[in-house]
Amino acid sequence: MSIPQSGGGLIEDQSQLAEYLASGCKPREDWRIGTEHEKFGYCKDSLRPLPYEGPRSILAVLEGLRDRHGWDPVLEGDKLIGLTKDGANVSLEPGGQLELSGAPLETIHQTCDEVNQHLRDVKDIADEVGVGFIGLGAAPIWSFEDMPRMPKGRYRLMTDYMDRVGTMGKSMMYRTCTVQVNLDFDTEADMVQKMRVALALQPVATALFANSPFFDGQPNGHKSWRSRVWRDLDSSRTGMLPFVFEEGFGFERWVDYALDVPMYFVYRDGKYIEALGQSFRDFLKGELPALPGEKPTLSDWADHLTTIFPEARVKKFIEMRGADGGPWRRLCALPAFWVGLMYDQSALDAAWDLCKDFTAPQREALRIAASEQGLQAQVDGINMLDLARNVVDIAEGGLKARGKEGAGGLVPDETHFLNALKESIESGKTPADELLDRYNGEWGGDLTRIYQDFSY
Repeated sequence: MSIPQSGGGLIEDQSQLAEYLASGCKPREDWRIGTEHEKFGYCKDSLRPLPYEGPRSILAVLEGLRDRHGWDPVLEGDKLIGLTKDGANVSLEPGGQLELSGAPLETIHQTCDEVNQHLRDVKDIADEVGVGFIGLGAAPIWSFEDMPRMPKGRYRLMTDYMDRVGTMGKSMMYRTCTVQVNLDFDTEADMVQKMRVALALQPVATALFANSPFFDGQPNGHKSWRSRVWRDLDSSRTGMLPFVFEEGFGFERWVDYALDVPMYFVYRDGKYIEALGQSFRDFLKGELPALPGEKPTLSDWADHLTTIFPEARVKKFIEMRGADGGPWRRLCALPAFWVGLMYDQSALDAAWDLCKDFTAPQREALRIAASEQGLQAQVDGINMLDLARNVVDIAEGGLKARGKEGAGGLVPDETHFLNALKESIESGKTPADELLDRYNGEWGGDLTRIYQDFSY
């Protein structure tokens, strides 16, 4: 989850909220790729989740990255809760999941190099202290009570609130991991087309990257339990957002939606002030109960936008949020998938042609079916495997058209990053299917084998 936002003066007029979003518009030559991924840490001897402090801990890993690999510390009070370096940051999810939010980079070659270097650095520290890391969409064995609590005020507030608005909010916070990519737009119209494609085809990403078939120590009946968790988190801030497909959608309509999402907090002087369930509209009028008489800044608005969790999200860029965390090579496949669809206009048009006739009920049904059945999903004659094959073909064409070379010109484009997805389409099996095959086969139902066989 996001770190506190900064930069931005007092909001004098509501029009500034849409202007803030529009300020993210960039010419095509300035478009960049930001990849984020989360992973679970555990003690190798006990297979228990990492505590915040101690010889084998999240803190030990953060300190190792700081001291050995040149990261700058991010503190909340006197607690080390993150790191920054060269436009990237390392942060902590509520249950200690370690997240890399990568720098905005020009090519997938660069972003994959960044991911690979990060994982090598983490492994360098982790091996020394007896810690392992694994990429999965959901914690396969640990209960909510097993999970540590990170010393972040934002998470304390959110944890207390989650049971008031849904049934799975705490499971999302403490026991799930994702990989996502953040992409740019050049105009409002470009943002609109990309958001529509992002939402309509997000179930394809959910299916292809499904990697959470276990929960509470046993199979859960889903290929992506992480996706299932999001459906019962908080309906006011999650979902497939049918209004995005309505005539007139744009920055102003996104502002209207975001203003209707209840607040979590206001960040002031290094502390999170509780504003649970309160209204940003009241804040604009100086009538927020948490801060009576005070009006918000653009930093407050930026913070509020980070508390909205639909399948795709608009900030000064667009976030693709539908994929499970996963194995090493798939961390590069996700940006390849979406960059191929989004950063070449012919590919973007082809992707929209593929999904423009989906109805709102079909989009929601695809989301549910992807979670449950992965590539075997069927909705109203829409075959997920066939849809995924067509989408990946379009993405491959988009990456070829980009023609971004790697390895000093030895690699002509970025298409090879799609290989893991093409293999899934050929076999019809997602990572979740492979895990279930192991569980029902060579593991003999011993789920602890997942750590030995699938850790980074």
